[in-house]
Amino acid sequence: MKDYKKHFVVPAPPEDIYKALTNPATIQLWSGEPAEMSDVAGTEFSLWSESITGMNLEFENDRKIVQEWYFGEQEEPSIVTIILHPDKKGTDAELRHTNIPDEAFDDIVEGWNDAYFGALVDFYS
Repeated sequence: MKDYKKHFVVPAPPEDIYKALTNPATIQLWSGEPAEMSDVAGTEFSLWSESITGMNLEFENDRKIVQEWYFGEQEEPSIVTIILHPDKKGTDAELRHTNIPDEAFDDIVEGWNDAYFGALVDFYS
């Protein structure tokens, strides 16, 4: 299992980024894909035609998202935490993804950098 941590600067305020990560209509705008998402703890979510699925664990409005991502029969949960910090250029999105299966690590990192935060940065640029 591996962990991944990175900061992404997105040129929009934290409240806009929070909505972009939790509102299904907004997710579809920047990702180009339908999404099932809410900002209610205990609900399941699905992104990119169910290639990403999981459980929403915790939310702080306009500041923090914590999710469990499912990877098959993995014993320890894979946890994604996104903390949004105001930044002079918009928002510093701090990403922490723990317990990524070794065989999925490179694909997950590429997904975060390109399809997820890469697309979000492009959308707001």
